[in-house]
Amino acid sequence: MSGIPFIVSAPSGAGKTTLCKMAVDFFPDLRHSISYTTRKPRPGEVDGVDYKFIDDAVFDKMVESGEFLEYAGVYGKRYGTSGKDLEALLDQGLSVILEIDVQGADKVRPVLKNGVDIFILPPSIEACADRLRSRGKDTPVEIEKRLKIAEDEIKKAPEYDYIIVNDDLEEAFEKFKSIITAEKAKTERMLGAVERLFGASVKS
Repeated sequence: MSGIPFIVSAPSGAGKTTLCKMAVDFFPDLRHSISYTTRKPRPGEVDGVDYKFIDDAVFDKMVESGEFLEYAGVYGKRYGTSGKDLEALLDQGLSVILEIDVQGADKVRPVLKNGVDIFILPPSIEACADRLRSRGKDTPVEIEKRLKIAEDEIKKAPEYDYIIVNDDLEEAFEKFKSIITAEKAKTERMLGAVERLFGASVKS
């Protein structure tokens, strides 16, 4: 049974990365799609684990050869998702979290017909600001820029299959787990397993 691509978007400071890491740790058949980026690693980030860090010349070559399922510029840097990397994981029966912004989600939806869209919302813009300041990774100017972009990104939430408000992390994670579990058990995804187990199709 082919894996499921979970497309997860959120404004900066909503807690998307934390929830995605928790999900990958919880589900043994769930993997994190590792994006390529031209930005420099932040303290503690590991190449090939958090992102695949490349320079602009390599990124340009990947664009020219059609390697990216989607790519976009964010805060002056570029990010891209490798279609080949994703397909390899899905073909192994592994489900994959694509942690991408709303621009990327718009591009991959038409391609990933069996994808599941999840939008993570903060309880408020003020909560986003507090989280961005507390993590200490961005300058005040960068934080203001991220908050302005966040207001536009939040308007895209109604286009997603599911919305989770991350007010309480444990409660938000329970909802995240429930979505993943329910999607795995959907009838159209389980028909192949039914045929293998019982030797007959239940399709009408």
